[in-house]
Amino acid sequence: MVERYVMSIDQGTMSTRCILFDHQGRLVSVGQREHEQYFARPGWAEHDPTEIWSHLRRVVVPRALEGAGIRPEQIAAIGIANQRETTVVWDRRTGVPVGHAITWQDTRTSGYVEELRRTTGDDFFLERCGLSPTTYFSAPRLRWLFDHVDGLRERAERGEVLFGTMESWLIWNLTGGPDGGLHLTDATNASRTMLMNIRSLAWDDELLAYFDVPRAMLPEIRSSAECYGMARALLPDVPICAALGDQQAALFGQTCFAPGEAKCTYGTGSFLLVNTGTELVRSRHGLLTTVGYKVGDEPPVYALEGPIAVTGSLVQWFRDRLGLIHSAPEIETLARGVEDNGGCYIVPAFSGLFAPHWRSDARGVIVGLTSYITKGHLARAVLEATGWQTREVVDAVNADSPRPLRQLKVDGGMTSNNLLMQFLADVLDMPVVRPMVSETVSLGAAYAAGLASGYWPDLEGLRRNWHRAAQWMPTMDPARREAEYESWRRAVERSLGWARS
Repeated sequence: MVERYVMSIDQGTMSTRCILFDHQGRLVSVGQREHEQYFARPGWAEHDPTEIWSHLRRVVVPRALEGAGIRPEQIAAIGIANQRETTVVWDRRTGVPVGHAITWQDTRTSGYVEELRRTTGDDFFLERCGLSPTTYFSAPRLRWLFDHVDGLRERAERGEVLFGTMESWLIWNLTGGPDGGLHLTDATNASRTMLMNIRSLAWDDELLAYFDVPRAMLPEIRSSAECYGMARALLPDVPICAALGDQQAALFGQTCFAPGEAKCTYGTGSFLLVNTGTELVRSRHGLLTTVGYKVGDEPPVYALEGPIAVTGSLVQWFRDRLGLIHSAPEIETLARGVEDNGGCYIVPAFSGLFAPHWRSDARGVIVGLTSYITKGHLARAVLEATGWQTREVVDAVNADSPRPLRQLKVDGGMTSNNLLMQFLADVLDMPVVRPMVSETVSLGAAYAAGLASGYWPDLEGLRRNWHRAAQWMPTMDPARREAEYESWRRAVERSLGWARS
């Protein structure tokens, strides 16, 4: 019998990956390629969607197939995970984007967002889409494009251009592009646009009217796990059976299927999601209400989310901009050379603060500098910034949720840093657990596709594939924990109000 596999395509902020998984949820092979980051002006962050599609087609998928030594017909299903909120608009007839994709990190809409909050307030949006206006979401970017690209809105009204996040762009191209490509998204990605009604999971007429977005350009909203159609380009006749935003994919990959279970993914930024079941919980402490996942015709599972904009990218800044280390793993060695941070704190508000503050006027600060501080202390402060930002989000989760967190499942590149993981356990005062398969974003997309295609039978079967690789328990003295947390909060206060619109 010929062995079959599930393929996961993870279109991320820094790179695009293709990973093949077997029936035990084990990683079989990987293809990966980084893409260019465009920063044309301060606060702008863009990608070239044509470059990303080209990399997937010419490099990423072929490398994964070659690494496993298999043919396309051995792929049972394809699942796609993607960087969320990143906005792409392209020509329906030619498939050419109208410009670069505007990424989730971009803050060019800050003035418009401030106007929305001042004139309309948060409640109008929270009641409909579960989100407060911030630069993070897609609708303000789409409105910016209408205001700055001549004739774009009129073309959208006529159905000549299409809008989507990155999974929509890839699915459209995989299923034929200009020649009948499927234009769709899933409920997790649609819930990040500020255009979908969080209860009905349909495009909201009032929100479309408010942002002046023509319905003709929008993708069809589907479940996260269902077979959408067959790939035509690249992987002919292989079914595409799942799409999830990357952080919801990680929630699925960590098998957080019960209310109260939570995960945090540590990558460029970090994202903590806690399953709230079929109950839609409205946060009063700076978290986002979002769709966690939707399997087929079953009711949607909701989540509370605390996104943190800068964590792994702070280590990259320490390496590439300051030149204090040569590789990311070196930061742990450097930080272990000192006993503590020496009273130094770094608040990495490079483009504002996300949860639970939502302050686009914040900018990065380093406080507590004295002549005693060495680069070792700075290295420790870099790592501790991730721990303290996570603590702020966990405090908000515990304030909002009827089920306080008992442990935190973690994944992503930063979890290889044992000093950071122990610090997390210490400042959260709870166990921190890492699974055997750290690529949980890719695994979650694969699980959803395999579930929809019958490759895996049910959620319990997926749970049996989850195995613990490491666990860290808290050891920090409670008095020290709270004293240092108070110092962190004072540092955060000094980052606020710096930027002017």
